[in-house]
Amino acid sequence: MKTAHLFICSLSLVILAATSSRGETPAAPKETAVGAKPLGIAFSVKMTGPYAQDADLQIICAFKHKAAGDTYQGAMKDFDAKVGGLLSSARNRGEFVGDVGESFLFAPPAGSIPAKLLLVIGLGDEPALSLETLRIVGRVAAREAVRLKAKRVAWAPVIRDEGNTAIDVGEGDRAFVESVLSAYDTELRLQAQGLTEKFTVSEWIVEAGPSFFDSAVDQIGKGIEATLPILEKRETTPYSTLTK
Repeated sequence: MKTAHLFICSLSLVILAATSSRGETPAAPKETAVGAKPLGIAFSVKMTGPYAQDADLQIICAFKHKAAGDTYQGAMKDFDAKVGGLLSSARNRGEFVGDVGESFLFAPPAGSIPAKLLLVIGLGDEPALSLETLRIVGRVAAREAVRLKAKRVAWAPVIRDEGNTAIDVGEGDRAFVESVLSAYDTELRLQAQGLTEKFTVSEWIVEAGPSFFDSAVDQIGKGIEATLPILEKRETTPYSTLTK
C-alpha cells in the first residue's frame, strides 16, 4: 500500500509538472516552408508579428508620412509600442519620410523586440501603392540584408496594419519575394566574379496573419517557381571587361 501510495503521488507530481510546463510555454507559431531553398535561402511563411520574431534583420514597410497622422493598427501598432514609439517619433519629426525605397535602420532598444536590427523601407504615397512598389522594396531588402550580413531575415509588409487594402496580401508577398530572389542572384554573381565580399543569407521568414497565411504560402511558392527559370537564363559573361 505504501509503495502504491508513493507511485500515485509521484505520478501526480509528474502530471502537475507537465501541466504547469504546458501552461508556461505557448505553442510555437504556425510556420510553413516554401520552395526548396531557392539560391540557398530557406523561405517560410510564419504566423507571427514583426515584434516577436528573432532575426538578424527584421524588415517592415511604411507609407509616406502624412501630416494629418499615420495609421497604426494591429501589428504596426503593437510594433511601434514595443519599441517605445521610436518609429512614429521619427516619422512625426520628418526624419523618416517614407519615400519609395527610402530606408531607416536602427537597433531596437534593449529588451524591446528579439530582432538584432530593424529596417523600415518606404512605400511612398499610399494612393500610388502597387506591386511594382513591393518589387522595389524587395530589391532594397535583399541588398541591405547582404550589406548588413544578416543570415536570418524576417519581413512583414504591415500594409493592412496601416489601413490599406488595395493589394492582395499574397500577391504582394509574391512580388516582394520574386524581387528578393532577382536581387540576391545578382549579389551571388558579383561575389562569384570577385566584385564583392562573399556572404550568404540562409533564412528568410515572411510574417503573415491568420487571414492571409494560406494565400501567402501559395503565392510565394508560385513566385519562386516562376522566377528561378528566368534567373537561369540570365547573361553569364562577366559584368566588367576587367574581370578575369
